[in-house]
Amino acid sequence: MPSVLERPAFHYGIPVIQAVIVAVIGFTVFDGVARLFALALAAIALIVVPQVLKRAA
Repeated sequence: MPSVLERPAFHYGIPVIQAVIVAVIGFTVFDGVARLFALALAAIALIVVPQVLKRAA
């Protein structure tokens, strides 16, 4: 049975969920520069986390 880290859906599913949570919190809680920082963190998570998870597999 393959590891969960070997599944492509896991590589992209986890970062998407994480980015959505950060973006929602950024829009509802923060204002101004803090909101932009939260959205930047969400974008970075969408780009970097799948690459890290691919290497972990």
